[in-house]
Amino acid sequence: MAVNGILRPGHVRLRVLDLDEAVKHYRDVLGLMEMGRDAQGRVYFKTVDEHDHNSLVLREADEAGMDAMAFKVADRATLDRLEADIREFGITTERIPAGEMLETGERVIFQAPTGHHFELYAEKTDVGNGMPYTNPEVFVPNQPGINPVRFDHCLLYGPNITEVEKLFTEVLGFYTTENVLMEDGNSNLAVFMSCSNKAHDIAFVMHGEPGKLHHVSFLLESWEGVLKAADIMSMNRVSIDIGPTRHGITRGTTIYAFDPSGNRFETFSGGYQTYPDQHPITWTFDQVGPAIFYHDRQLNERFLSVVS
Repeated sequence: MAVNGILRPGHVRLRVLDLDEAVKHYRDVLGLMEMGRDAQGRVYFKTVDEHDHNSLVLREADEAGMDAMAFKVADRATLDRLEADIREFGITTERIPAGEMLETGERVIFQAPTGHHFELYAEKTDVGNGMPYTNPEVFVPNQPGINPVRFDHCLLYGPNITEVEKLFTEVLGFYTTENVLMEDGNSNLAVFMSCSNKAHDIAFVMHGEPGKLHHVSFLLESWEGVLKAADIMSMNRVSIDIGPTRHGITRGTTIYAFDPSGNRFETFSGGYQTYPDQHPITWTFDQVGPAIFYHDRQLNERFLSVVS
């Protein structure tokens, strides 16, 4: 059972400028499976190894960015309890009926203090991962593109990250794994939180403009997978931001790049395992360079400033 009934990141809904270009990118380069399209024109994807029907939803819009990030919860009772707790915290919620998204049950949506929208849901159709539940093989062969294991996490930019940390830790049952301090040595520049035993399931960076997306991350199985992802991106002339490299925060290996609309995405591997009783790791402001990019030990200005 999850710490407070939230199981994992479930899906992310992104806005893209050209839907056809975006579909080609996420299907052919990243290697996600297209799972369907709805009457609103949204396109649904999942990784090969995910069992639920979708983890990425795209819609065409005039501005790129994130509509919402969603977490799957244990059951309907948990959904009801968490909605009540969010309301008690002082945040308004809305119920989205089952079926509004393909193969997805009723959702609770709310806006966090950073300006981002989040969703909770308990039900999504299990479509499997291409292998039986009895006597499966170890992987589905001949998969295209980068072929990540799962949608892993998001890093989001916005104000009020002290309040959003309270929301996620005191209401939603997450716990803080790492934080980066401002120059004053007291307030947070960034906070990383987990609802599982992963190094992070969600992260926030202090930013003046609300509701901004820094990146959507997809998990790969190994450092070799990250290197192969870099090759595939280069072959397809994907705009690479930085990497392959390694983080000090989470210890993960990574490459960052942009989809055709300018949404940054990450292919990520590694990271330590953690538990709620583990003491959080703190990075001081003078060590932000190696915290973010452990090998270069300095920051990339575009990495800090470009968001969607």
